[in-house]
Amino acid sequence: MDFKKLIEEQGFSDFPVGIGGCKNYQIGFDVCPYDLYVFDEKSEPEKILQYHDQYIVIHHASLSETKSKNLLKYDDLKIIQDASWEMRMFLSKINEKRFSLFADFAKNCLIESLFCCQKTKEAIESSDAFAPCWQKCASYLLADAISSVNHLISGPSHMLESLRKLSKNNINEHISIVTQTVGIERAIPSLLERMLKSTIGFSDLVEKNNHSQIIQVKHDYFIKNSMLSDCYFYLGYINKENFVRVKDTLNRQPDLIYILKIAFDVEADSNLLLHQADLIQNSSNEILGIISKI
Repeated sequence: MDFKKLIEEQGFSDFPVGIGGCKNYQIGFDVCPYDLYVFDEKSEPEKILQYHDQYIVIHHASLSETKSKNLLKYDDLKIIQDASWEMRMFLSKINEKRFSLFADFAKNCLIESLFCCQKTKEAIESSDAFAPCWQKCASYLLADAISSVNHLISGPSHMLESLRKLSKNNINEHISIVTQTVGIERAIPSLLERMLKSTIGFSDLVEKNNHSQIIQVKHDYFIKNSMLSDCYFYLGYINKENFVRVKDTLNRQPDLIYILKIAFDVEADSNLLLHQADLIQNSSNEILGIISKI
């Protein structure tokens, strides 16, 4: 891949640029995109394009970033250009505090998971149709937390496989709560096809950047390789990310529930939802207690 030419064509020649994501860690599938981080200090949404039959996701980044979630995405970037050495110094600082960043991100995810559990319960009480969506988000945030505690940098395509490989301990045992409450046991090709269409529709509504093309090819890859559970987890995670983007405007978009019911493969039984929220809540509180002592 001629990244130098791509950078020039996209008008990024004056900015530090690096490659990150799963391809950088040698765990990416053939269909996984390259993640190009351009430190142009802009807050624009991600841009997705095809270049020489490969998908490229262009992330606009900042050397003043302070959020642990974003800083971990910059960890160990492969530098493509950095004439001023600003990015090298920035990445060096990230590397020095990477373990504290993992800890901070894990705590944030657990707190957000607890928030989503509470939102689930409140929504059930008020007969809010989005209750199961909050529960799904709580479960995926618990997965994020466990990954971060284990210093894993893996995107949604590879997270379930990474979690499966973790050694047993008093934190990793909560992976069973994730798999139990996410719903991966329901994964069959016909269901995944329906989830795919709604996930693509939700992505197009929220992101508006052709991410749906990548979602499609990854679904096809998972199905071709009989990775049904991984596909289910992946689609649900993508929906979690987009749901979080619109969570504050749900009251103005009630019709979203029709697409999310299928995209999230939601559970209608309120008693089961309450039970699942309690399981996630207990796990999140337990892990918070453990890492707070470290």
